[in-house]
Amino acid sequence: MGKRLFDLVIAAAALLLLSPLLLGIALWIRLDSPGPALFRQERVGRHGRTFRIHKFRTMRAQAAGLPLTVGADARITRAGRWLRTRRLDELPQLIDVLKGDMSLVGPRPEVPRYVAHYPPALREQVLSVRPGITDPASLAHLDEDALLARAPDPERAYVEQVLPAKLALAAGYARSATLASDVRILLRTLRLLASRG
Repeated sequence: MGKRLFDLVIAAAALLLLSPLLLGIALWIRLDSPGPALFRQERVGRHGRTFRIHKFRTMRAQAAGLPLTVGADARITRAGRWLRTRRLDELPQLIDVLKGDMSLVGPRPEVPRYVAHYPPALREQVLSVRPGITDPASLAHLDEDALLARAPDPERAYVEQVLPAKLALAAGYARSATLASDVRILLRTLRLLASRG
């Protein structure tokens, strides 16, 4: 209950305080390329329940291809590249936190295509908590797309190398998460993103 209350208070306050920035980003996206400002995609949440995640659109509308971005992905728009570098495309997920589909801190929600590769024991553990906007695994893999760009088969590299490493960190979080550890992760996230800004 303490974690949920914390999520609700911080997410509501952040949406209110950041509303001018969110509106400005939405306008920039619409001016930069045809299509909606927001992008929604099916992800797997707590206990395996699927939900539609909210993000700022960073790719050309109706762009096809893998649900991975690799290096200088041609699908990414000019505005999208800037937003992705600073992780500002994730801000609309504050809506998902208010709805109860996500938490501020928790394992990043994957698409069903990659959840199918979770080993059963880790799947149960990682999906026992609400997915989050940030977590130790996402902080450890901030430059994941550059790593995948060097692989002959990016999707295979993701499934066989990146995903197991992220799952191990996500399972560790699920086992030992506390409100204090969530605050530390949030502060570390803000510091890292500020350094990239």
